[in-house]
Amino acid sequence: MEPYVQANQDRWNELAPIHAQGEHYRTAAFRAGALKLHPIERQEMGDVSGRTMLHLQCHFGLDTLSWARLGAIPTGVDFAESAIAIARSLTDELGLNARFVHSNVYDLRENLTGEFDIVFTSWGVIGWLPELRTWGQVIAHFLRPGGVFYIVEAHPFAWVFDDDDGVTNLRTRYGYFSTEPIATDAQGSYAERDATVTHTREYGWIHSLAEITTSLIDAGLRIEYLHEFPTVAWQMFPFMTDDGDDMWILPPEHEGIPLSFSLRAIKPPE
Repeated sequence: MEPYVQANQDRWNELAPIHAQGEHYRTAAFRAGALKLHPIERQEMGDVSGRTMLHLQCHFGLDTLSWARLGAIPTGVDFAESAIAIARSLTDELGLNARFVHSNVYDLRENLTGEFDIVFTSWGVIGWLPELRTWGQVIAHFLRPGGVFYIVEAHPFAWVFDDDDGVTNLRTRYGYFSTEPIATDAQGSYAERDATVTHTREYGWIHSLAEITTSLIDAGLRIEYLHEFPTVAWQMFPFMTDDGDDMWILPPEHEGIPLSFSLRAIKPPE
């Protein structure tokens, strides 16, 4: 999988400064004190004051630093060196209590030590991982006994539908059980469509809900809940509309399709 992962890493290294300077991520508002979190994760995570947190695939750190503003003691991790550099710069600029580590998820045990009260990851992350067995093991490794893993993410069922710019309704395109990488030549970025980029090829993977949950169970975690929602945090399909709460919904004729899920798991006390 190395060529695929390297292509993704090259692309994200190019995208990180574009995203940090663009409008989509609202970096200016964040600098002014806003939080870069959705109501769902804030509600389900609850009070994080004084709790250590490991944030996997943190991009350039706005969510990580939002948790710091809410009282957590976070460590953000990302495989894009440029994203980590931006995150560290923002941390220093804003005087927040957070640290950032440059590493991909699979190599994290070689680049970070310690245990955490919370391992967190969210929105558009696991589709960049070729396999989840190691992902689950890494999560379990870094959780202290009694610690919590939480993920909120696009529902894998939603990924089977065609998401090209021109589509006007739901039509299946990808295999739910496929293990092959999906190659895309993306002009610009999902966040900044008009951006000029040189690394346009990216690769993603669909991971079934069974694969996600089983990877955590096999790593020794105990799943507390699995929630499913008809909303998602970005405009996954061009015919979606904003629900007014910074989430996106399908038109009435497509109601009833799961678009995102959240999962909470516990590492059993020793």
